[in-house]
Amino acid sequence: MDYLSLIDRSKLHYKRSDVTPIFAEPAAFAALTEDLAAPFRDAGVQRVVGTDALGFVVGTALALKFGVGFVPVRKGGKLPVRNERVTFRDYSGSEKTFELRAEPWPAGTRVLLCDEWIETGATAQAAATLIERCGGTVVGIAAIAFRKNERTAPLWAKYRCHGVWPEQV
Repeated sequence: MDYLSLIDRSKLHYKRSDVTPIFAEPAAFAALTEDLAAPFRDAGVQRVVGTDALGFVVGTALALKFGVGFVPVRKGGKLPVRNERVTFRDYSGSEKTFELRAEPWPAGTRVLLCDEWIETGATAQAAATLIERCGGTVVGIAAIAFRKNERTAPLWAKYRCHGVWPEQV
């Protein structure tokens, strides 16, 4: 199934297209999930972390694929429990805060981080920082669109990274 053809490129916002039509088609969503999971089959994934908000959709699907739990990285102020926080500047230059529930897994847990779109790497780096601060080991980062550029280069150098939409927008 050519799920990439379902991406709505008609309205670009911060150079991003709408990937949500993939989620509405079961065969396309299953194929996407399979392609995102493939490079990490041998990574011993024990948890999947997804970033707020579309990373929740992609991450939950990957967690089910691997048969492991899903842990969300939330926007600041959303978690009603003790948490770790990190502040960063996102792709638009706005200051944001991410939160991860404190002690979400045993130390050394092997974590796959996912999102739908990684353009600058800022949100992925913030999430990886939280994962590592909470004792997790980032075994990889997966995204539908994961750009290779000078801003994402540190992520590509440090982690096993994978994107299924290589087209540069």
